[in-house]
Amino acid sequence: MVPQAQQYHDFLAEAGIERGLIGPRERERLWERHILNSAAIADLMPEGSSVVDVGSGAGLPGIPLALARPDLRITLLEPLLRRVNFLTEVVDNLGITSQVEILRRRAEECHESFDVVTGRAVGPLKRLVPWVYGLMAKPGGQAVLLKGGSAPDELKAVDKSLDKLGLRAEILTARAHSETESTTVVRLRRA
Repeated sequence: MVPQAQQYHDFLAEAGIERGLIGPRERERLWERHILNSAAIADLMPEGSSVVDVGSGAGLPGIPLALARPDLRITLLEPLLRRVNFLTEVVDNLGITSQVEILRRRAEECHESFDVVTGRAVGPLKRLVPWVYGLMAKPGGQAVLLKGGSAPDELKAVDKSLDKLGLRAEILTARAHSETESTTVVRLRRA
């Protein structure tokens, strides 16, 4: 995984910044803030799961998950063509095409179901919950969403919606490595 992770880092640092998928100020923080932050949720994925990364953008968290967990089947869901082109190039160059599928589609246009739905920096839970709900239709389906310090407030804002949909929510912290910052995660499960 380490050579592939370094290769992915280099893609983000060069092409990711050139193509506007990553801000130029993020170059120095790619490992900590983006790659390891995304990989932190790897242990929350059940073995052999099908995972969809909603609004994948530059492939975060989907590509770090694929690199950390070769047993997962990852779908990167991204509506914008320039991002899909970037993701296709990255996945091809990393040699993970048998594990990672890329779909150019909005979450609400995707009618497949997955074991786990994930997303990072896609939007507030108020917008995300309706999008992820239909994708986590498999029995035992769950959403594992990377959120910041606003997670408790965002959960309060969707409390009634979650009850209506029969979803339970919990806030977790995860770490890719003991020396990295923790990642705040909201996990939604069917009740």
